[in-house]
Amino acid sequence: MRRDRLASIAWGLGTIAVLLLFVEWAVGAGLVKRALLPPPSSVGLVLWELVATGQVFAPLAETLLRLAQGFAAGAVVAIGIGLCMGYFPAMHDLLEPLVELVRPLPKSALIPVLILFLGLGETMKVTAVALAVFFPVLIATIQGVRGVDPVLLDAARTFGHRPPRILLHVILPAALPFVLAGSRIALGLGLVLVTLSEMLAGTGGVGFLILDMQRSFRVRQMYAWIVILALVGLVLNSLFVALERRLLGWQHAQAAATQ
Repeated sequence: MRRDRLASIAWGLGTIAVLLLFVEWAVGAGLVKRALLPPPSSVGLVLWELVATGQVFAPLAETLLRLAQGFAAGAVVAIGIGLCMGYFPAMHDLLEPLVELVRPLPKSALIPVLILFLGLGETMKVTAVALAVFFPVLIATIQGVRGVDPVLLDAARTFGHRPPRILLHVILPAALPFVLAGSRIALGLGLVLVTLSEMLAGTGGVGFLILDMQRSFRVRQMYAWIVILALVGLVLNSLFVALERRLLGWQHAQAAATQ
């Protein structure tokens, strides 16, 4: 299993290396204008300079802090409401029309509305992330609650447990695989929205720097910050997968035992 994993990683890294070499050749051969797409080697030098001089850390910390705040707020509220909607039919019937009305809206389209009400400060950016996170986690939680084995619920009721205890100690652990799957999707959406909100607000963070570099025609710096943002997404996803495996270790062990 581990050897297969290493082989897949090697293939993936090899694909990226071949693509970078092709772009380097295409730019050097004049097939692509350097003003639009500089060679990856020159972007790599700028990236190294940003890291070596420490310029990367302050903007990156701003973006990650906003992402963490918005993700935590959106996920906690979504899990709470999702548990109630999945367990109580009356709550589901009450809130489902509103959820289905707002959910299909691109959350980026709501940023101008948030700016009108909240201004260009931190509250707007964190709220934009929370909205992006909320709906994937909510839908996943509802589906997870509905997929819980009824025998578990009947057993909990038989032992005299009340709904709050059943929700927290029976339903939530059983629905955790769905919740984590929705949260993983929401994490990527949150990164998109925090970057977009920083671009539109024009104050601080990686998103602002990407747009600022583009406006000042500092193309190499712009691509370097894009690469940093891509690496951040990769690292966050890897950390989330590791956390998911740790929290759901019992599930993997059970699956292995049944094979």
